[in-house]
Amino acid sequence: MFKKGDKFPEFKLENQNGECITNETIKGSKTILYFYPRDNTPTCTTEACDFRDNLDRFNELDVQVYGVSADTKKKHQNFIAKHNLNFDLLVDEDYVLSEKVGVYQLKKSFGKESMGIVRTTFIIDEEGIIIDVIEKVKVKTQMEELNRILG
Repeated sequence: MFKKGDKFPEFKLENQNGECITNETIKGSKTILYFYPRDNTPTCTTEACDFRDNLDRFNELDVQVYGVSADTKKKHQNFIAKHNLNFDLLVDEDYVLSEKVGVYQLKKSFGKESMGIVRTTFIIDEEGIIIDVIEKVKVKTQMEELNRILG
């Protein structure tokens, strides 16, 4: 997995509207890229709503926020509309970026093993260098942790 101090890898993903988001798009301001398993599940919804509710604070710090999952554009559009999300969700249907950054892993849930995205948040600086990584995110404390990291 990529870690603090590494350059975030090259990527090109579409958002919910089909617009391409790349390393060039995020260059010039700090960026939070948070990877999550699936739209409209309880914990993923709580996490997305926490970002929604704290977006003004991130905007004050000139920090962009993007959620990343393997859901389709249509699922992302529905998730955004249902919960009034005010930031883009990126489509990684083939897990290309998730695999590249090391968050697509074997997971255990209720005794079953399957491959999927492990909830992980990357904080990237204006030049594309990873400021910090929150692994195995605890949604209840993530905003406090992000505020500590971002100052």
